[in-house]
Amino acid sequence: MPDIRAFRALRYDPASIADVSLVMAPPYDVIDAAEHERLLDRHPANVVRLDLPSEELRDEPDDRYRRAARVLAGWRSDGTLHKDPHPSIYVYEQTYRVPGTDVARTQRGFFARIRLEPYGPGSGVLPHERTMSGPREDRYKLLRATGVNTSPVVGLYADPDGAGQPVLDTITRHPADLDVTDDDGTRHRLWAIPADGDAASAVAPLVAAASRSPITIADGHHRYETAVRYRDERRMTRSCEEDPAFDYLLMLFLDAIGEPLTVLPTHRIVGGLGEAGVATLLAKLETLFSVRRDVSAAELRERFGGAGLARGGEGRFGLWTRAGGSLLTARRMAFEPFLTSGGDALRGLDVTLLGVALDRLAGIDADAVAAGAIGYTKSANEAIDRVYAALDGADAAFLLEPTPVASVSAVALDGDLMPQKSTYFYPKALTGLVINPLEW
Repeated sequence: MPDIRAFRALRYDPASIADVSLVMAPPYDVIDAAEHERLLDRHPANVVRLDLPSEELRDEPDDRYRRAARVLAGWRSDGTLHKDPHPSIYVYEQTYRVPGTDVARTQRGFFARIRLEPYGPGSGVLPHERTMSGPREDRYKLLRATGVNTSPVVGLYADPDGAGQPVLDTITRHPADLDVTDDDGTRHRLWAIPADGDAASAVAPLVAAASRSPITIADGHHRYETAVRYRDERRMTRSCEEDPAFDYLLMLFLDAIGEPLTVLPTHRIVGGLGEAGVATLLAKLETLFSVRRDVSAAELRERFGGAGLARGGEGRFGLWTRAGGSLLTARRMAFEPFLTSGGDALRGLDVTLLGVALDRLAGIDADAVAAGAIGYTKSANEAIDRVYAALDGADAAFLLEPTPVASVSAVALDGDLMPQKSTYFYPKALTGLVINPLEW
């Protein structure tokens, strides 16, 4: 079972930073070049300088990682960042609007350390998707240079009895230690709960609930695998140290059962088909789907624009081409002969079914997908508009519903891995709330 520990976080000192919202940032992997520049300009101590260091003119290889380490050392020295005096867990609440809707939700969890374990049978940490070598190497070089976790891995735990919910209810009724609103309008609140005083017993049921069964990684697979590599490297040079801090990783723990988590779908855009390819695709739809044709773009926008509220997992898709729109429902028996190996959870995913459909109906197999034959967007409107305008050769947009949270955990428990772009947990944890130094 997972080993979860309190830790002494590095946090921005309000005495040095009057408006802490100016130094926060989204996770590195959702920041584009324009936003990166905005964050750098927003405040000289914005955390993006640590989490996504810039490459500068005449830089030698890896200079940007060494620069991040110097920035971190400077901020610790001048008091911009301070280390909490007590090991703590950090309760975290996000209040947000589900994209494409007027529905407001609140999700709560907590930051703590988790002991690193390799994946495999009996592990307390389970992955659900594959990683790529480029992002792994980037995160490894940053971790090796700085010795801190700048942003958390997000892990899902199961608390079917709701033992941790009263703890979250009680803590979040009190004024928060930090309260900021980001550019997307999401409100982030944080409470530091010392684990070595009177509050320790109060939060014990929450930590116990998260420790009861394996954790499924929802977001941050690259960071987790990087941390395991870094731990193994450090063990070779410091093998005599007992319970070293580099054996642990910063994680945001979310209850997959008791909290209303939001997963957004990632829609697929297919190009290079041409008129003949689109005609063939449309003619062959009934071999795999029940099809309702002559669906307007307006109906597809309405149905899939707020897909974060959809139940998902029912094999329902929207399709838009310049010939018009369709609503598709998978005939699962028709897919059965073409499904790859894996457990029932993986074989039943909408993204798995769509992968088969792209191969059978458009000749786009897994190798073609890996080579970039498919474009991706979170916005149903953007997907449809790109096809309307034939932007970058876009010929067809497949619109999806979200992968259910329960399916994510089920795939991980089976030891299977989902295709890329299967899940997008929303909202993302804000970077800069807590930083985990690999020291006690």
